[in-house]
Amino acid sequence: MSDPVGKLPSELDQLPDRDTEETAEWAASLDAVAQAAGTRRAEYLLRRTLQHAEAAGLALPKLLETDYVNTIPTAAEPEFPGDEAMEAKITAWNRWNAAAMVTRGSKYGVGGHIATFASAAWLYETGFQHFFRGKETDGSGDQLYIQGHASPGIYARAFLDGRISEQQLDNFRQESGGNGLPSYPHPRRLPWLWEFPTVSMGLGPLSAIYQARFNRYLQNRNIKDTAGSHVWAFLGDGEMDEPESTAALALASREQLDNLTFVINCNLQRLDGPVRANFRVVQELEAQFRGAGWNVIKTLWGSAWDELFQLDTTGALVRRLREVPDAQFQTYATRDVAYIRRHFFGVNAELVQLAGVLSDAKIAECFHTSRGGHEPRKVYAAYKAALEHKGAPTVILAQTVKGYTLGAGFESKNANHQMKKLTIDEFKSMRDKLALPIPDSAFEGGQVPYGHPGANSPEVRYLNERRAALGGPAPARKVHHVALPAPADRSFAPLIKGSGKQEMATTMAFVRLVKDLMRDKETGKRWVPIVPDEARTFGMESLFPSAGIYSPLGQTYEPVDRDQLMYYKEAKDGQILNEGITEAGAMADFIAACTSYATHGEPMIPFYIFYSMFGWQRTADQMWQLADQLGKGFIVGATAGRTTLTGEGLQHADGHSHLIASTNPASLNYDPAFAYEIAVIVKDGLRRMYGETPEDVFYYLTVYNEPKVQPAMPEGVEEGILKGLYRFNQASDLENAPAADSPKIQLMASGTAIHWILEAQKLLAAEWNVAADVWSATSWGELRRDALECDEALLRGEVRTPYVTRALEGAAGPVLAVSDWMRQVPDQISQWVEQDYTSLGTDGFGLSDTREGARRHFGVDPQSIVVAALAQLARRGEVPASAVKEARERYGL
Repeated sequence: MSDPVGKLPSELDQLPDRDTEETAEWAASLDAVAQAAGTRRAEYLLRRTLQHAEAAGLALPKLLETDYVNTIPTAAEPEFPGDEAMEAKITAWNRWNAAAMVTRGSKYGVGGHIATFASAAWLYETGFQHFFRGKETDGSGDQLYIQGHASPGIYARAFLDGRISEQQLDNFRQESGGNGLPSYPHPRRLPWLWEFPTVSMGLGPLSAIYQARFNRYLQNRNIKDTAGSHVWAFLGDGEMDEPESTAALALASREQLDNLTFVINCNLQRLDGPVRANFRVVQELEAQFRGAGWNVIKTLWGSAWDELFQLDTTGALVRRLREVPDAQFQTYATRDVAYIRRHFFGVNAELVQLAGVLSDAKIAECFHTSRGGHEPRKVYAAYKAALEHKGAPTVILAQTVKGYTLGAGFESKNANHQMKKLTIDEFKSMRDKLALPIPDSAFEGGQVPYGHPGANSPEVRYLNERRAALGGPAPARKVHHVALPAPADRSFAPLIKGSGKQEMATTMAFVRLVKDLMRDKETGKRWVPIVPDEARTFGMESLFPSAGIYSPLGQTYEPVDRDQLMYYKEAKDGQILNEGITEAGAMADFIAACTSYATHGEPMIPFYIFYSMFGWQRTADQMWQLADQLGKGFIVGATAGRTTLTGEGLQHADGHSHLIASTNPASLNYDPAFAYEIAVIVKDGLRRMYGETPEDVFYYLTVYNEPKVQPAMPEGVEEGILKGLYRFNQASDLENAPAADSPKIQLMASGTAIHWILEAQKLLAAEWNVAADVWSATSWGELRRDALECDEALLRGEVRTPYVTRALEGAAGPVLAVSDWMRQVPDQISQWVEQDYTSLGTDGFGLSDTREGARRHFGVDPQSIVVAALAQLARRGEVPASAVKEARERYGL
């Protein structure tokens, strides 16, 4: 085989060349251009040819990076349909009130951000005036993910249209007294305005993609017509460094989500300084999005640059723009014209010649303020092109100046993100620049005034007319409550009556329950099973052929297991969201489904099932986002605990998720031991979340993969299951019960640990004459929540006894609590237990071993429980101390 080194790629191409002579002619033409007109001309022709091929739909690799110029040139901009002068006045009032609100609040030390909205004002205003659909017409309107640091500008606009009062503006970031405004978009704190919580963590862009995808899911399943809904996500260029921001770009293009637009405000600054100090973030983002299959629109330069580009007959200006790094361009925005002439234009003769015909005023305008994101005509053109593009999502890279219109002390300064106020003189200068009719007398007393043209002013009338034409105010969150009927009892009956002699893991019990609920005529179609590529692990493959896996393409292939009963079935109207290896993506799916009752007026019942360890530990920030967004649904941590997932070892063994979950006020956390407990919890969860008086909560259930015989539900335990604790049996129920005067102890456990204490109960009775009652603690968290509420009531003068105290009242002996979780989980309730209390758990790292070996290692196996129980009784003098030593030796501990 000949050595390929030095050969042209075409010579090594595996595709046969049907006409080598024609190919040679093309190559010769390119060589001739390079020789006659220079390599730059040859490069230009190649780029234009590739762009033309892409526009013509030819199957060629796309250019990942285009020139550092506007995608839509000025000559191609559509006619602007609005009153630009009127919209400029409206935007000026919003700029003013946003800055005034933050400055006035700074005297209380609450902070706030000014510079972000100042740079992005036209990006929002153009959308509000011409594109963002409200919720007062047919359909669901648009979904707006607002950049968190821009919230003052959104509040300012709501003040202008009368939805927020001056008092509320003065209560920005001061919510505890009521009638305040949250710092960022927080639906839980301001549920009539904000739909989606966002701020600089990458969760907004990730959620926006899955929201657009869920809109299509509802459409394809014929649940809601979402064809008129568009998802708009407003992001910062610095925020794009968060891995979640770009985690699902390929999903969006793969599923052709042309109902989605990202608007990235490229002001080239993050919190501390330049985004890509030595590089160009716009070009990097373009390559990233184009490579992922997105439609990219760059809106970089304002109309002042038109003259410069017309004079650039050699391409020298475009090449220079392509090579200047972000930090240097930020510097140009703050330096005088002489500096710009020397350092930007002075690098070669072509640029020197170009600069020679430019006035100082023109150069200052171009480099200091003229950006595409500050001109409504250019923003309008980009938004219109985004909506008209079909077959792929669109990202708009809009360049702005951070702190625009706030004065030279703010604009493009590294520290402007941390600057929270303007001086009175700076406000007066800003007033003059914005041409606002605010007299000097309004500043008396050193307080900056709010500004409002009046409820019947031309500005407010215009604003309201535009919003009426687009379907009402925005942003806005509207909930039209639709109570779902309770499923028939027959779905729960198999779990209530137990499994007989058959062994069944609680994971399988939950899956069987949901499978039956999905058959319910009234609510079955509303269940949304979500799983990150572990459905077979959780025994969910039986759902594949019946419910189908959602795919907007349907099934374009013949599955390898088509001849089997439980074959892999994808369908356009599939019900299951099988997400691949992405817990973050599955969680974003879950959030969209959990909040469909508000976003679309269609309550859905999602359950997200995952490896327990890969839930709260990996995506707890999204679960906090879910709580903020007032989501409802079931999170299911399967293969839970630290000793049940044999062989997988440290990174799969979960012993702490319930602790993390306990930090979320909206999460109701249960660790059921038996199948019937799952039935009771799920049934009540459906009532609380989807009944006549729905609560803004969600459920976290941990279930196990250890097959056990599932008993029938005892009489009268429903209340205890839901509150978190009930007595499962008593020592007197045993076949060989200890004598009535025997030492007594209360054994308490959750989840799979119930089986260890049941065995320990027998050993204590048979071998040590100790009478142990067994309690099932279905929720340590709910017991603690109830006790905390009792403590809070006491501060109000109301005496209430915690449920856990009442449940254990009169129970003889000490309490020993055991779980497959670290001891801090059962220890959550210790201070409200009047008996002597101790616990056993699985603290430390997990390990690979058999279940029995792991439980012996952590000291939670039945024999270890016996020794711990005897030790408790020995400390009380109820058994001899020698019994503890004897037990340790007998059991080989």
